[in-house]
Amino acid sequence: MSGVALLDLFVGYERAVILDAIQTHRYSPGSIVELSPSDLDSVVAPSPHYAGLPELLALAKQLQLDFPKEIKVFAVEVEDPYTIGGDLSDSARDALPELERRVERYLSEAR
Repeated sequence: MSGVALLDLFVGYERAVILDAIQTHRYSPGSIVELSPSDLDSVVAPSPHYAGLPELLALAKQLQLDFPKEIKVFAVEVEDPYTIGGDLSDSARDALPELERRVERYLSEAR
């Protein structure tokens, strides 16, 4: 699910945790990057179907939706963000235990 269709998933929650893949070429594949919405560049999506988190936040604000005030993104640097399906790369699979630890720690501290 992507684009504006994600709006419904966020409405009504105080906090949100997003797990995603990212390709910045700044980190080695398998690195875990923690981001907040303020870390993201504003991007003008070519279509609502391709809208990302910055566009969703702007739309939620314009529509005065009850959107999470706290959003945390945990992203794994990947080698290939374009191939859909198939097995995880070794670097992405190796990152999963640490990703799980970080998310669990974040959630336990947020209570």
